[in-house]
Amino acid sequence: MKLNLSSLFTIKKSEDQAAEDLKGEEVPKVLTLPETNGDENVIDQYWLVPPFSYVTIIRKDSINLSYEIIEPEISEKELIILEETFDHLKGTLIYDTPRKRGELGIEPVHLRRVIRNFDPKMPKERIDVLVYYLLRNFNGYGKLDPLMNDDRIEDITCNGSNVPIFLYHRRYANIQTNRLFDEEELNKFVMKLAQKADKQLSLSTPIIDAALPGGSRAQITFSDIISSRGSSFTIRKFRADPMTPISLIAGNTYDLDLMAHIWLAVENRKSMTIAGGTASGKTSTMNAISFFIPLVAKIVSIEDTREIQLPHINWLPMRTRESANVSGTGNVGMFHLLKAALRQRPEYIIVGEVRGEEAQTLFQAMNTGHTTYSTVHAGNVRETINRLIHNPINVPVAMFNALDLILVQSLLYSGGRGFRRCLSLNEILVVGDEVQWRPLFTWDHRGDRFVKAYSESSVFDGIAYQNGWSAEELEAAIQHRRDALQNMLNTPGISPQELGQKIQETMVREKND
Repeated sequence: MKLNLSSLFTIKKSEDQAAEDLKGEEVPKVLTLPETNGDENVIDQYWLVPPFSYVTIIRKDSINLSYEIIEPEISEKELIILEETFDHLKGTLIYDTPRKRGELGIEPVHLRRVIRNFDPKMPKERIDVLVYYLLRNFNGYGKLDPLMNDDRIEDITCNGSNVPIFLYHRRYANIQTNRLFDEEELNKFVMKLAQKADKQLSLSTPIIDAALPGGSRAQITFSDIISSRGSSFTIRKFRADPMTPISLIAGNTYDLDLMAHIWLAVENRKSMTIAGGTASGKTSTMNAISFFIPLVAKIVSIEDTREIQLPHINWLPMRTRESANVSGTGNVGMFHLLKAALRQRPEYIIVGEVRGEEAQTLFQAMNTGHTTYSTVHAGNVRETINRLIHNPINVPVAMFNALDLILVQSLLYSGGRGFRRCLSLNEILVVGDEVQWRPLFTWDHRGDRFVKAYSESSVFDGIAYQNGWSAEELEAAIQHRRDALQNMLNTPGISPQELGQKIQETMVREKND
């Protein structure tokens, strides 16, 4: 018997809320996962929404893994009660308080009361299971909801109807799941996904980019106009906690010495571009190094979709807007936002990604004394410079005098698992009509370690001159930050807020000393 849940997708709520609702009512403090009976093919197992859904990751063969979602089974009688509960809710649910998108929901207590009315003798544990399914489909993402509650997933991809959903796992890279949509179900789902993002999706507008409640990004196509496989979507998950410098060091993406140099550069207002390919972690790194910006500095960030999360109060986050009008009237692009930002006298400007005419304005901002951070899609320093100086960006070579550093990051693979590494930190030099670069740090792939590649640096020598330091005092300043990072790394359970406070205290203490 198949249950039609589509009518309950109209309520908008953040993707973490459904799981939170289920945690409030007498859930055991210690939950034990089912036994695997010694199955050697099971390589991992953990809860998604305890105590209702969990995942078992199984090795299918020497290459492929399978992400198996396990949820409680329900009987035919329970399915009927669910349908009756849906009908009752549709007829009686009234909202008397205006709320923003992502804030509407239903109290689990109300759901339990309705279910109990239909079956007074139903055991409490079975009512809890039905409440799980109601919240999963009413407030969440239906059969996709368990995946949205897995914070180890970076993105979720559906390539069409009757095709298994794939995901990118932080530990196991690309994995096939045991979930798929049929054609009618998928068309309904992408429409509801667009509704959650307050976007219009139709045959006349068959492809959209959208920000979901909670911050995740979705790229959605409708019907077979775009793809012969029909509707499709890709969701890039939003991290609940922002990436921090300690997160990058703990993941070996950077080491203490390299991060200490970046800290000193950011603190002393050196402009930087972070380059890398798709999913290399450029935005996460930019978010992490933003922790080194002095707390009271005025910051403006500009993005297509909100991803930057800063602990700073004096920060104005702005994002682009794409108008629904066919004429494009009302579009607000990065170029317009960047021009508006320059009128606000920011000390730091953060741009999510440069890809067009806004890059020239960004470099003009650098040349007029603003410190800027941005990302660009490129595989190495040479490709980054080539992209910036040629069509369609066309930044004049002379303007590169204001760009201090280019950081290159990449997503690499070993043994079927993906990992991220900073490949190099480079300072930029303009010699005549040519943009050149000098490596300061490089990654040694054989030893998986970072190598200091400079004896002299115009950027760090300039920082020493600016602060009146000798060469020994410059090294002492870098060592001071290295030690501070080590102490934070050794502090278990440190939150992003506590980390930001410790970084700011370290900078203030050094100035006072």
